[in-house]
Amino acid sequence: MTNAKFNRPLSQVDPAIAKAIADETERQVNGLELIASENYVSEAVLEAMGSVFTNKYAEGYPGKRYYGGCEFVDVVESLAIDRARQLFGAEHVNVQPHSGSQANMAVYLTALQQGDTILGMNLSHGGHLTHGHPLNFSGRTYNVVAYGVDRETEQIDYQELERLAHEHKPKMIICGASAYPRIIDFERISQIARQVGACVMADIAHIAGMVAVGLHPSPVPYCEFVTTTTHKTLRGPRAGAVMCRAEFAKDLDRAVFPCVQGGPLVHIIAAKAVCFYEAMQPEFVEYQKQIIANAKALAEGLKQAGFRLVSGGTDNHLILVDVFSKGLTGREAEKALELAGITVNKNTIPYDTNPPLKASGIRLGTPALTTRGMREDEMRIIAQIIAEVLSEPESEQVRRSAQLRVRELAERFPIYSRRVAEHAV
Repeated sequence: MTNAKFNRPLSQVDPAIAKAIADETERQVNGLELIASENYVSEAVLEAMGSVFTNKYAEGYPGKRYYGGCEFVDVVESLAIDRARQLFGAEHVNVQPHSGSQANMAVYLTALQQGDTILGMNLSHGGHLTHGHPLNFSGRTYNVVAYGVDRETEQIDYQELERLAHEHKPKMIICGASAYPRIIDFERISQIARQVGACVMADIAHIAGMVAVGLHPSPVPYCEFVTTTTHKTLRGPRAGAVMCRAEFAKDLDRAVFPCVQGGPLVHIIAAKAVCFYEAMQPEFVEYQKQIIANAKALAEGLKQAGFRLVSGGTDNHLILVDVFSKGLTGREAEKALELAGITVNKNTIPYDTNPPLKASGIRLGTPALTTRGMREDEMRIIAQIIAEVLSEPESEQVRRSAQLRVRELAERFPIYSRRVAEHAV
């Protein structure tokens, strides 16, 4: 390949991929993103992810690399580590995990042996695949005992968790969730763990942004290990990070590399460093406050429209809506809203009678729309649109009306500059 051909733009090299990127950009710009685990990164984060660091191999850690030419890699990774430690008040941070799942795997390899008993939150009650689901590596590798939520309150049943801990004597208790709209009492879970000689891993992937600014209790003082993704409420690249107490630092680092991963993605670590820096700014505190205020406003709007919310509401960024009580499966609701320009995901609800691919609920989240600048008034409008679409999911007239209102909202609150949009095309 000649140098001239090597430096051609994507639209010339691979028009099919260029078109897919342009189409996705248009979808994100013109629709309303309500998936609780998604967000829009800043243009600075995008720039870091697209940097020449993608060319660099850097196995090892700052000052201890297996490749030459890593002096600037060390700058980037050291900044990411220092910023994360400061942001969360952690003794040790590893910023190399490619995902939250790999961060969790590294913790298990640090603290557990194959066949050890772990206590994790039931996926259908709001947990995560990596907390012991039988189809996941965690469920295949360890002896899993699941805890969940109370049938009446739909909030974590701490008394039952304590009973299970004393009965099964787990080596680790896992807390944190992917679809749980309430505050998690990390201190209480830690106290239960101490009673039975277990350690605790908190997975704060969904609530990390709120934890970072003190709007959700931090697990760092109470848990030996804390894992997170860096997207979602942290608004960084799709990746992971893991924190631990200093006594576990050496073993944890070895579990990440060379046990679970090889060369780190340096361009993504650079983007993590930018994300942590952004999260240390005063405006990030206001952003997190608005996420919560928006979630409460959206929840109230949906309740007024007659929807039942799991646990009755929300304390954080997400809402779990029981649509089956309205005669729809989660899959049907997801599709109807998608056709109207609103992206959500089907989700099981506690004690669900439908299989996961149908589900009885949908999960909604406010991080992305809050990034666009929307506030409580817009959430109330969106609640009305959702209610109208789901009341007549087959109506073309309702769908077209919703599409127009969605487009109008999106245009009022643009995301990304013309420069990014044009680059995508």
